[in-house]
Amino acid sequence: MSNTLTLLSWNVNGIRSAHKKGFLDWFEQAGPDILCLQETRAEEHQLVENLAHPEGYHTFWNHSKSKKGYSGTALLTKEAPLEVQFGLGVEEFDQEGRTIIARYPSFTLLNCYFPNGGRDLKRVPFKLAFYDAFLKKCQELRAEGQSVIFCGDVNTSHQEIDLANPKPNRKNTGFLPEERAWIDKFIEAGYVDTFRHFYPDLPAQYSWWSMRSGARARNIGWRLDYFFVIEEMLRRAQDAFILPNVTGSDHCPVGIKLETG
Repeated sequence: MSNTLTLLSWNVNGIRSAHKKGFLDWFEQAGPDILCLQETRAEEHQLVENLAHPEGYHTFWNHSKSKKGYSGTALLTKEAPLEVQFGLGVEEFDQEGRTIIARYPSFTLLNCYFPNGGRDLKRVPFKLAFYDAFLKKCQELRAEGQSVIFCGDVNTSHQEIDLANPKPNRKNTGFLPEERAWIDKFIEAGYVDTFRHFYPDLPAQYSWWSMRSGARARNIGWRLDYFFVIEEMLRRAQDAFILPNVTGSDHCPVGIKLETG
């Protein structure tokens, strides 16, 4: 392996749909060391073989047990992890297939599809409780001496710079004060938003666009997808980036370059 690892994260908004839009061609060309997927909305047995198990990769698929064709995550990795766990160990949060935890020799990676609060905000309490359980799990791993990285669709834009229209969205899920406060809480606990570490003031950098009214073409978007690392790992992070030109979903991939341990 090279001295640098490329880690990518992408909410594919249905892996079977993304497959029809050229996902495997993109994946082969991108060739990341690790790819984390969210909102896969499929079970492994429903996928064609070269999608379920691309050549050269170890694959792990976690699907929703409570509702078919909903939520779900996947991990595609060149290096076999030392250990893989599905879920946070909390039944209430694990039935939707939202989390995969993979331990490698020099870091532990959590791939997560965080809940959406819903247009009617009914799921905001569930989302906030999930955030708390997720932070607790990360802290437990850190307490064991593991170097934690987490990525995925966090479903919240942190600051006004992270979405095109902050003011009219202050009462909408994804930009509620209590949701944004959770990201503050994570940062206070010693986790670093890698993209903002490298590009603190760069505007108009988004990873999700509404499918209505040509929002993507006009770059009227939100930054909902992140890579966070613990402060002690920051020296190994070489870059963080967003790939807005990659289509096939209403989200685009985000990534980091990481020095090998």
